[in-house]
Amino acid sequence: MNDEEYLRIITEPIRRSADYRPKFGRASNRTGASLAEFLEMYRADPFYAWFGLDDPLLYAAHKAAGGMTSIYRQIGLGCERLFRAILRDTLDLSGEDVQWSYTVPTASGRPKRFQLDGRIPIEAIADRTAQTRLTDWMREASSAVGVEPGVAQSLNGVVFEIRQGYKSKDSKRQNADVANAAAAYARAWLPCLVVLSAQIDEDVALRYREASWVLLTGAPDAAALTSPYAFMADVVGYDLAAFFSRNQERLRFEVASVLTQLLDPTS
Repeated sequence: MNDEEYLRIITEPIRRSADYRPKFGRASNRTGASLAEFLEMYRADPFYAWFGLDDPLLYAAHKAAGGMTSIYRQIGLGCERLFRAILRDTLDLSGEDVQWSYTVPTASGRPKRFQLDGRIPIEAIADRTAQTRLTDWMREASSAVGVEPGVAQSLNGVVFEIRQGYKSKDSKRQNADVANAAAAYARAWLPCLVVLSAQIDEDVALRYREASWVLLTGAPDAAALTSPYAFMADVVGYDLAAFFSRNQERLRFEVASVLTQLLDPTS
């Protein structure tokens, strides 16, 4: 797979952020408010009009703030899709191989489905050298997070949760991921959290480690047990850091274009 296809995978979601429009608390307005709609709404509200909040600059600020959150989210989504594509292409796996989900019973009787962002099943890797690399890495990673050797030997492979960064201390998200780790181990999979940037709160990182997640964070020059880039290069066999580096001008252009549109109240 060439760079152009991988760039398409990661930039398509980012471009969607340019279309972000703030809703101003009106959930029924799914497409968000235009500048004209914002001005009409705020000028009709005496209190906001008294304070001069019926100003295109305020609309631009709302648009930029929400759009910034959207950019982070869409970069994360693009990276998730890119990660699966690289696993599939480099390890010669199927689309089904690189996806993983599980279901749990609920009080209503309808099973609830949960899905993680990627998977590598050991037995699906035809290349024995690559299979050995992953098996060796899993043994070391399992030991590092305190998995008993007998349990480690029974694991089917690795399942991944992919994040561009992790600045939030959202306890709901953390609780869900702790449950995901328990579910993965119960089904004989090693859970691995991949944070592609260096942006993760230390308290959050500690909680994931305590839940026996293998945690890889964005340090290109670190080891495969701690860095997603070393893991991809040394274990999977694809240099992800080099991909980002040689395509950084294109990636920076895409993000700058979106930011320019978000900061323009008339666009």
